[in-house]
Amino acid sequence: MAGRSGRARIALAVIVVLAVVAVFVVRLVDIQIVQADEYNEESHSKRARTLVTYGERGDIVDANGAILADSVLRYDIIASPRVALKRADAATSVLLDLTSIAGITGQDPAVMLTDFTADPDSDFVYVSKGLSLEQYEKVVALEIPWASAERRPSRTYPNGELAANLVGFLGTDGAQAGVEKTQNDCLASTNGSASYESAEDGTQLPGSVITTQEPIDGGTLRLTIDRDLQFFTQQRMEQTAMQLGATWATAVVMRVSDAHLMAVADWPTFDANDINNAPRDANGDRALGSRAFSIPYEPGSTMKALTAATLIDAGVASPDTQVVSPYKLPQSDGSFIKDSSPHATINLTMTGALVRSSNTAIAALTDLLPAQQRHDSMASFGLGALTEVGFLGESRGQLADADDWFGRTNYAVQFGQGLSTTSVQVASIYQTFANGGVREPVVLVEGCEHDDGTVTNLPPTEGTRVIKESTADQVVAMLEQVANFGYGHRDTQIPGYRAAVKSGTAQVALPGGAGYGDAVVLSYAGLAPADDPQYVVVVTAGIPNSTLGSDRIAATWSDVMSQTLTSFRVQPSTSPAPTLPQTW
Repeated sequence: MAGRSGRARIALAVIVVLAVVAVFVVRLVDIQIVQADEYNEESHSKRARTLVTYGERGDIVDANGAILADSVLRYDIIASPRVALKRADAATSVLLDLTSIAGITGQDPAVMLTDFTADPDSDFVYVSKGLSLEQYEKVVALEIPWASAERRPSRTYPNGELAANLVGFLGTDGAQAGVEKTQNDCLASTNGSASYESAEDGTQLPGSVITTQEPIDGGTLRLTIDRDLQFFTQQRMEQTAMQLGATWATAVVMRVSDAHLMAVADWPTFDANDINNAPRDANGDRALGSRAFSIPYEPGSTMKALTAATLIDAGVASPDTQVVSPYKLPQSDGSFIKDSSPHATINLTMTGALVRSSNTAIAALTDLLPAQQRHDSMASFGLGALTEVGFLGESRGQLADADDWFGRTNYAVQFGQGLSTTSVQVASIYQTFANGGVREPVVLVEGCEHDDGTVTNLPPTEGTRVIKESTADQVVAMLEQVANFGYGHRDTQIPGYRAAVKSGTAQVALPGGAGYGDAVVLSYAGLAPADDPQYVVVVTAGIPNSTLGSDRIAATWSDVMSQTLTSFRVQPSTSPAPTLPQTW
């Protein structure tokens, strides 16, 4: 009996073992064969991570290759809350770690913990974004086991305010202003992607990265401006505005031969690295663009040179044309056109009218041509139209139809009131005078240079003849007389160089068409050397704290032009200026 009982127990045990083995075999077959694909996919999904590989946004450089905007590496600290919060003391431990990170990044640990624990089962959360290399190295030194990092490029503007009005900036939604936005097709990169396998805590397993798409860097955008001249011009215009108590100031430096903008300064301006602290204008808006392109003003007497050019080119006047200039010129509606200060009636030549900046003399000469012909001439110089730059927010200014030039407006537009221009448009007018009557398209961007050596985004280069060369030469000769004998002439002298300039003091229109108040805009526009024009400079100062004449910024014009001639090593003049009769 005992033997049979033992054999029975053994048989039962064998049966049980075989049953257990059969269960394991069936389960193993189910896992490794029947459901293998499903489990493999689930396992891979828990380990596999997709990584964005960032292409670098292209640099913005000046004409000489100096960096105005570039991309630098920044680091994002990431973590797996699911893994980090497993321990019993996890909340306290994680808070201590986050507090240590916050001591480096300046974040609020309490806010960081709230974000970290918002989804405790998540395998991904951003702990800190945009760390510099120095900050990243300090975080690594903390040896926090659950923290890892991703690299990404970020935008930086190494010169702060320098050319920020032109370069613009990037915001959280991408390019927001300046050439950053208008030339985004050149600068923008294409991100790539890669995959890697991660450990349970989310850290990358060594050697597991597989690139699925290579990133493509953006192109290098080359501007026409010169960084050093831009710096000087910005500083000089800020100084001018402060001295005059002006609300705003602009300056434009343009090369005559190709209308390249060598400097465009605006005051106030901003630091592209810190746009939240950009100054606000009178309307409370932040000054984040370029007034020289975007906000027109009535240019005043700088337009008298254009009027003279129109009359000469039409063959109805010359620099010696005689005109009578009273202090006041009565109009049919009972109003008056008058000069800036009382004087006895003077017999002037057209040259003298420019030198003395006589409104009444220019008004008398205006009747030598019909309004439509004068209007068309002004339009041919680029008034009332956008420049070729296509700057973000650029203004056309205002040039009303000739049919709308009623009464005094018919004359006022010829001495720079009743129309509006931008500083860049005025510079383009004087470039035309300096270039023998040929207006070149205005250029700010030289091109977009790509890694394969190709260059795109090239500017237009074909100029347009606006006036005859002989007309342009006569206008320049008259403007030399202004530089040598006009208001503020002592401040427009540049040793060794002949200059040709015209000043302008324009009243500012009151809101709602209520006429003009006491506020003024002061302007100086001119070129040098007058015997071989190379550069044009236009400076303006808006609404100084008292009624001042444009002679107050003559020295500013001279300083900017002198710096320009020196910077580009322009040869001094080799012959004396002509002397033209101003009276008869």
